Amino acid sequence: MKELESCNLCPRSCHVNRYQAVGVCGAGDKIKVAHYGLHMWEEPIISGDNGSGTIFFSYCNLKCIFCQNYKISTGGYGKEISEDRFKELCLDLQAKKANNINLVTPTHYVPQIVNFLQKIKGNELKIPIVYNTSSYENVETIRMLDGIVDIYLADLKYFDDSLGKKYSHVSNYFAYASRAISEMVRQVGSFCIKDKLMKKGVIVRVLILPGHTDDAKKIVKYLYDTYQDSIIISLMNQYTPLRKFSEYPNLNRELQDDEYQEVIDYALDIGVCYAFIQEGGTQSESFIPNFDCSTI
Repeated sequence: MKELESCNLCPRSCHVNRYQAVGVCGAGDKIKVAHYGLHMWEEPIISGDNGSGTIFFSYCNLKCIFCQNYKISTGGYGKEISEDRFKELCLDLQAKKANNINLVTPTHYVPQIVNFLQKIKGNELKIPIVYNTSSYENVETIRMLDGIVDIYLADLKYFDDSLGKKYSHVSNYFAYASRAISEMVRQVGSFCIKDKLMKKGVIVRVLILPGHTDDAKKIVKYLYDTYQDSIIISLMNQYTPLRKFSEYPNLNRELQDDEYQEVIDYALDIGVCYAFIQEGGTQSESFIPNFDCSTI
């Protein structure tokens, strides 16, 4: 695939030949998967009663220092699979009554994923495709997914680029992520829910970091001012401190209830109608999948 010969899939623009080397993300030319299975802990309209058919890809192009999936995003844990095996995973999840196929952190494998799914989507594979991303994407990469992805489950992590520099080592997160989300909305339009399940649309997740409620409120305002009620905002309180950071003590604690309520109240005050909020007890390692690729 020509896209892998001088990789420019994400804004880091490594331009490495992935048939011969790897860039910042760590991925080569073969898809690598760390886990697949039914996942019950996405938003209710994604997981439903049967679960979301998640496929967790190894490596990540953003590299947040607080990542709860550090084992696979930075450590690269997983198993390389063939096109035939990727197809088998998707069809197995469908046979298990998954509500959708949920591609988790897929940016660096988009050309391979598109090649695979073009052959089976709408034929053998009938359920919606979810693209679950940090949103640190080049718009051109998202355009490759037009007609393939039904639901975008996108993060908008930082409004203030200084936070992106500190926590993800990128200097331009908001500019790239906001453009990518705009393209996602252009492709799939306003959300559609049928029988309590999302069939198409965009959910934008806002993970509220301890000590950064002001940034979260700026993100919420931007999203509501830009998209009004055509998208769903998911306000997340599940930040889980898994490592100690001497330079960032705020990341060594959970989000406080009053911090979370502050952002919820702000969203209500500016008129947000469609949003998910989380109950208490989400800051737990039990919500992190047990990555075991023995069945892949």
